[in-house]
Amino acid sequence: MTHDRKRLGSALLGITAIAAIGFVPASPANADPDISDVEERVDRLYHEAEQAQERYNDAKLDLTALRDELKSLRADERRQDVRLEAVREQVTDSVRRQYEGESISTVGQVVVADDPAAFLGQLTTMSSFSQLQDTLFADYSTEVEALTLREEATAERAAEIAETTEQLAEEKEAVESKLAEAKDLLASLEEEERERLESASRSATSRSTTTRMPASVPASGRAAAAVSYAMAQVGDAYVYGATGDNAFDCSGLTMRAWGAAGVGLPHSSSAQYGSGARVAASALQPGDLVFYYSPISHVGMYIGNGMIVHAANPSTGVQVTGLYSMPYVGAVRPG
Repeated sequence: MTHDRKRLGSALLGITAIAAIGFVPASPANADPDISDVEERVDRLYHEAEQAQERYNDAKLDLTALRDELKSLRADERRQDVRLEAVREQVTDSVRRQYEGESISTVGQVVVADDPAAFLGQLTTMSSFSQLQDTLFADYSTEVEALTLREEATAERAAEIAETTEQLAEEKEAVESKLAEAKDLLASLEEEERERLESASRSATSRSTTTRMPASVPASGRAAAAVSYAMAQVGDAYVYGATGDNAFDCSGLTMRAWGAAGVGLPHSSSAQYGSGARVAASALQPGDLVFYYSPISHVGMYIGNGMIVHAANPSTGVQVTGLYSMPYVGAVRPG
């Protein structure tokens, strides 16, 4: 968790700097913005928004784990309270018996005979009731205090991640506003230039889904099921945080694809990088997950012949493209 906190802290610094990037509208004295420059800026902002989304996904995974841990801790505390109450009842009964004139040896026998916590047997050799009482409460007080401290620490950590998650959501919103700004800039271009850009984008997308596209993907078993699911989504929309059925982000697509094969994956590209055995690029097989950028913020699925299927960005959606079309980091084989 400490590593995640550091990673999330550095992520916030990065995304805050990213959110500060803006566009300066062309002044009347300047020429209209170059269309290729606008397209480059839009693509960069798409990637920055995806980085924010993947960090947000990581934070949600951390928060879920912390809530599960906290639930377990509270259950432990309830069980501890029951045990402590049982000992208190034993001690109260022992005090009453002392006042009635029974010896400590009789009290000790009663305590041992009625022991609800399975560890009081070790106390039968104690020579006095006060020693027994002090030891009982010292032991239980220590255990309860330890649980309380752990619960407080976990609750504090959960609050910290919840705050970080909220901050990430705000930063993602800031980046998405930059995407809207970029789209407005595109819309402000003259109709003819806009149509040319859109036509070029469609042609590039068409080429990416047909060039060197395998006629069939030679996968088997669970990998075949995962590849089949992912390929069936080609053409679907890209939506930040989406996991289907008709829209995905990058890790949402791979999570659902391998889920269709019976393999559970987290909804996070960086977390998925730790979900299987590492695979060298030269040993890639269809179904392997391939990862991009540093730190990792994008994932796709290898389908053979140097190609991948992935949820690319809001402009192109789910598509097939080359393995090295983005800065490649590594690959894993789930299952």
